[in-house]
Amino acid sequence: MKIRAAVLQRLGAPAPYAQSRPLEIEEVELAPPGPGEVLVRIAAAGLCHSDLSILNGDRPRRTPIVLGHEAAGVVEALGEGVTDLAPGDHVILVFVPSCGHCAPCAEGRPALCEPGGAANVAGTLLGGARRLSYRGEPMDHFVGVSAFAEYATVSRRSLHKIDRELPLEIAAMFGCAVVTGVGAVVNTSQVRPGQTVAVVGLGGVGLAALLGALAAGAARVIAVDLAQDKLDFALALGATDSVNASDPDAAKRLRDMTEGGVDHALEMVGSAKALEFAYKVTRRGGTTVTVGLPAAIQTLNTPVWHLVAEERTLKGSYLGSCVPRRDLGRFIALYRQGKLPVDRLLTGRLKLEEINEGFDRLQRGEAIRQIVTMP
Repeated sequence: MKIRAAVLQRLGAPAPYAQSRPLEIEEVELAPPGPGEVLVRIAAAGLCHSDLSILNGDRPRRTPIVLGHEAAGVVEALGEGVTDLAPGDHVILVFVPSCGHCAPCAEGRPALCEPGGAANVAGTLLGGARRLSYRGEPMDHFVGVSAFAEYATVSRRSLHKIDRELPLEIAAMFGCAVVTGVGAVVNTSQVRPGQTVAVVGLGGVGLAALLGALAAGAARVIAVDLAQDKLDFALALGATDSVNASDPDAAKRLRDMTEGGVDHALEMVGSAKALEFAYKVTRRGGTTVTVGLPAAIQTLNTPVWHLVAEERTLKGSYLGSCVPRRDLGRFIALYRQGKLPVDRLLTGRLKLEEINEGFDRLQRGEAIRQIVTMP
């Protein structure tokens, strides 16, 4: 079938993207689902810094490619062997398909699925197929999703079924911002009631983490960013304190106000400098978690003796260390109870044709979560 999609033609186009137009709305071919696959009509897709890092060349991928990994939609057709979904079902798309059989999956860590990770790197679906083509040539899938399009053919193992009462534009955010941010708090860092948390970087994922820390019962949740408007927004969401990272003494100030540092510091920027800051403000015996994906050339310099003499923990978190089948339902329940108001992170709705302008706003830090809605 022929579909409309935002096709990234080249990496590293200069901002403003509204002028350089790295994403062009083009007609691409989408093959029907094969065995174990599902055709989904995309209803809503979020703009995320992970997409921006491909667009600006920080994390290169083969082009042309259809980006978009945070999305929700409606099942249209089923491939052979898919018996637990039906046309009309509402689904969230998950950007790491899990095979269910490899060692990480068997350990309850599907975010580290080995076949899923290999397929994402190769640009295929979990089963090894490519269902997209452009001008007669096969095209890579972006992390098995490629959601900046009217439809997507994906692996069944990239989908999580939800009920139809949850608005799809809100459901889309659960596929990345919420699962990653909240998951980093409750799964990776394992924040406990009464503890102190610093969230470094207040984009969509960072603010979701902030909401997750509040829902987990943290006594103090300290928002850290360079932008004062984001700090003000974090306070409006319930952060107990804020620290502007542009202050040369910001790390010392945060350590002083917490009498030695926080129990948990979460870095959400994708910057080695931000991670160094997060590590500096973590107390003795505390945990520093990094969620952001920086350019591959960035490295971290930190005194190794801290890890031993201060019993520090430094951890990475991918997909919020989540088990989507377990965690997405829990996070949606918290949202419905008013304990995880992620709808407040939705700061703009776009048409597919406005996607370059949306990435300009994201790049300038003027938006939290913008959602492309499909007619």
